[in-house]
Amino acid sequence: ELSAITMSEKGSLIVSASGTTQIKAVPPQQLVDTTGAGDAYAAGFMFGLTEGKDLPECGYLASLAAAEVISHMGPRPQASLSEMARKKAA
Repeated sequence: ELSAITMSEKGSLIVSASGTTQIKAVPPQQLVDTTGAGDAYAAGFMFGLTEGKDLPECGYLASLAAAEVISHMGPRPQASLSEMARKKAA
């Protein structure tokens, strides 16, 4: 019933029963290492879903998490993802 398809720098697509939503990629500060990008995307997306966010917001949070992870070596975020999301909301 719900799929998210990543497309690197072209963003992602979220496909649901109500249609398809295109999500723009969040540009990383620099591209260093893509290890963990898919897992970070999935975590951001699932966080949005569990918090009751709409699908475009889930996609944004997913892209934000992936962008942070690919900006340095290793798969773990080095910045606070919650702070990054709050800045966007402000």
